[in-house]
Amino acid sequence: MTVSRSLGSIVEALGGQLQGDAHALIQRLAPLSTAGTHDLAFVAQVRYASQIETTRASALIVPPALQAAAAIRGACIVTDDPYLYFARLTQWWRAQHEPRPDPRIDPLASVHPDAHIGEGADIAAFVTVGPGARIGDGARLGAHTVIGAGAVVGAQSLLHPRVTLGERCCIGERCVLHSGVVIGADGFGFAPHKGQWIKIEQLGAVRIGNDVEIGANTCIDRGALDDTVIEDGVKLDNLIQIGHNVHIGAHSAMAGCVGVAGSATIGAHCTVGGGAIVLGHLSLADHVNISAASVVTRSISRPGHYTGMFPIDDNASWEKNAASLKQLNRLRERLKAVEQAIEQATQVTPKP
Repeated sequence: MTVSRSLGSIVEALGGQLQGDAHALIQRLAPLSTAGTHDLAFVAQVRYASQIETTRASALIVPPALQAAAAIRGACIVTDDPYLYFARLTQWWRAQHEPRPDPRIDPLASVHPDAHIGEGADIAAFVTVGPGARIGDGARLGAHTVIGAGAVVGAQSLLHPRVTLGERCCIGERCVLHSGVVIGADGFGFAPHKGQWIKIEQLGAVRIGNDVEIGANTCIDRGALDDTVIEDGVKLDNLIQIGHNVHIGAHSAMAGCVGVAGSATIGAHCTVGGGAIVLGHLSLADHVNISAASVVTRSISRPGHYTGMFPIDDNASWEKNAASLKQLNRLRERLKAVEQAIEQATQVTPKP
């Protein structure tokens, strides 16, 4: 059954300036293009103003520059940053419609007697918590999750079903780990010897800060000697591989299928586009943005936007070179024509 919320209750909870009927009911949050009656959508930028006239949404979240246009068609909530407002609205909406059940330790969970379980922690069926592990207050562990010996899950963190947290690895507070995440598998370390590979035992761990979110089936390997470190506020998408002894700075974000090889250092507030690769032992400065599918083959010491398969370059230079590259065939044909003309001219016997 759909549970509606009034525009007034939304503004009361999240702020913003309401223009229109505070008692109007909202049944769904929706994209601007598909919103219908009783739906609430947002318009983040002025360049989308034309869609205000065509959307069927009952109410809109808009910046001050679009307030007049939105008010002509109906109710609106005015805020300086509609995208941020909508993000916080989704959190409030989920809390309203999917309240947390009372915490409990399911009788089918296996919790070692030496483990410490914080107040209000919720542990689902078939969870395994190893000796010496610590589960923080209000943390939630989904079904079939495994917490290794001596591992730590911070307060209010959420581990979805089938997450594996290896021994001695630590997760900070308010983190979210989606299904299939593996933290603390062995790093890829082998010494070549007479045509064989001899395993190097991975003796480090993984340390993850507060407010980190990690997407489904992402793997973060433990360090060989020192720890692999993910600082506060990092966001990792699905299917990412983080090698051993990697260090990712605070509030950096990576899209799906990124690979970061061992001992690379990523600065704070960096972004890495989907499918990009960062080679091992390289360093990226703070505020570096790597485009999707790029291969980072050298360290980058200055902030900026970088793109390319090989060689990587700052984005503006890469785009100019790419534009030139698209003209190579035409230039080649012109050059051939000039060469043929010169050759023909040199073959003409001059008259005496």
